[in-house]
Amino acid sequence: MVGNVILFDVGGPIDLEFAWEMAMDSAIAAACGLEGIRVDEGMVEAASARAVASYAPDAYAHMIETLCGGDPATIARVRRRIDGITANLDVFQLRPEIDGLLRRLSERGLKLGIVASRPDAVPPQLGRAGIAPFFGYAGTLEMAAQVLGMAPADCIVVGDRIDKDIAPARALGMATILFRSGRYRRQQPRTPAEAPDAIVTDVPELEAAIVSLLGRQAMR
Repeated sequence: MVGNVILFDVGGPIDLEFAWEMAMDSAIAAACGLEGIRVDEGMVEAASARAVASYAPDAYAHMIETLCGGDPATIARVRRRIDGITANLDVFQLRPEIDGLLRRLSERGLKLGIVASRPDAVPPQLGRAGIAPFFGYAGTLEMAAQVLGMAPADCIVVGDRIDKDIAPARALGMATILFRSGRYRRQQPRTPAEAPDAIVTDVPELEAAIVSLLGRQAMR
């Protein structure tokens, strides 16, 4: 059977990230303020939109550079202040209904995995939320199919970023679902090759998209 593997990015599909994004935006504004740089909510939102639109690998670094006017010394001081403010933040927010979906997918015999650029950074909160046992893999997107013993075409990737999730998965030959949520909800494909197979905004839509893709793959 094809489509046996569902790979999830944590931030967005599983972790709402709303609290994290609000905390980071507040920390950026506060750190800039301590440097004498006036920053209001509108300016932070504009910097965020610019970072997402430019496909910046690190949106927060891009936002800081924008708000600090590109001055290296100021940027370095602001980043140190932000690191101090956010060092002990624990703001994981399990997306409502996602645990039920993971259970249903697991009961269907599907293999589930977590993909991350740094597997050691997969949040321990998954264990505390009771969903860690659903995942048989936690690692990079490039190694997922090989480790799980499946072809890339047998995998479906669920992520909230086109640049970090959808485009790389499509390049590997995997099916993709874009979960529009949070900071990256307005990010658009740069080329048709980056367009996801499905776009969803909540868990019921996600489940329907997964079922549809599994059905389409099984008919090949």
